[in-house]
Amino acid sequence: MRTARHHKLMDRSDSSGGESAAIEQLSASSSTTQVDPPSWTTRAKPKGISRVPSHAVRPVEERRAYTRAKLSLPLCLRRIAGQREQKHYTLRTANISSSGVLFIYPQRIEPGTPLEIEVSLVDRPFGRGTVKMRTEAHLVRAEPAPRHGWHALAVSFDEITFLREEPLPSRFRRQ
Repeated sequence: MRTARHHKLMDRSDSSGGESAAIEQLSASSSTTQVDPPSWTTRAKPKGISRVPSHAVRPVEERRAYTRAKLSLPLCLRRIAGQREQKHYTLRTANISSSGVLFIYPQRIEPGTPLEIEVSLVDRPFGRGTVKMRTEAHLVRAEPAPRHGWHALAVSFDEITFLREEPLPSRFRRQ
């Protein structure tokens, strides 16, 4: 930048000898001058921030397409890879969305395995008004759970069917 500025000064059409001598002296003195470091590099660095105001921090971006609800609903694992499940464990959902569910299971299952799951959405006394969701799904992720020997299984729904154990009142039926 300095060189370009000095060339502009030298290109002026003034032919006075005093002015050209001043330009030469200016270029000679500026080439030997040291520039002080900027003040922001010499300031003390902050040791850390003890508290961050909540309005200054944006929330974490959610990568899921559908929001998850932390609900503990009764869950029954009916089939694993087409084979009927022999042992019936009392299982509960950890979270659920319209596209999948996360639950804890005592055995590890390989990702990609097809499953058949039944989740009780509404459970009324004496079986009146019970609504269950039966779904064919596939396992997306299996991780160790906090409970020793158990695994957190993330499942994605493929096909969903809702089962009502009470007939729908006539006012809600399509005519």
